[in-house]
Amino acid sequence: MKNKKRELPYLLFLLVMPILGLIYKILNNNPREAVILSTEVDGMIPFLPVFIIPYIIWYAFIFGYLVYFWYKDTRVYMKTLTLIVVGELICFLIYFFFQTTVPRPKLVGDGIFLDLVAMIYSHDQPYNAFPSIHVLTTFAIILGSINIRNKHLFHSIFVPAMGSLIILSTLFVKQHYILDMFASMFLTSFIYGIVFELFEFKVSKKQDTAYVKD
Repeated sequence: MKNKKRELPYLLFLLVMPILGLIYKILNNNPREAVILSTEVDGMIPFLPVFIIPYIIWYAFIFGYLVYFWYKDTRVYMKTLTLIVVGELICFLIYFFFQTTVPRPKLVGDGIFLDLVAMIYSHDQPYNAFPSIHVLTTFAIILGSINIRNKHLFHSIFVPAMGSLIILSTLFVKQHYILDMFASMFLTSFIYGIVFELFEFKVSKKQDTAYVKD
């Protein structure tokens, strides 16, 4: 634990997340024509308000597991955070030049799930859809978790299970289309291969400093 205290400053890199959120908000508008990337498959996917639960859990899932990665292996934490930052910056570039939109269903009825969907809809404009940042960041955590050694069985099962629910939730609450999901997973996989195979991070330990390549 003493070594982890020496590595506390690395948690400050998490401050980049609200900055990315601000950029997202600035781009989440429609000053130009937005494209709809719906497919026949999307038309067959039902609107299931209950999936708003894993959709919202995403916020704690990303932050919580980044902190967990830092605790278990600072190098994996830094690589995963780098993967997320680079991925989101590429998404922002795409949003600027190729804005897409996802028409939302009319919310009829009442209930806690519909209320939560309405809350998300009111706080997140229906743009910035391709690729999906929700999917990109979730898939980054799933891939990063593979590199965590000696983790509890709970995390080995929970991360891919909850991650999959979060990714699917983007479709069932009509925040994204199939193409948004696959584009994010492809982009994340591509960046993952570069960051985890080619990048080296210098992490100071109590007794030595070394470059380690996972």
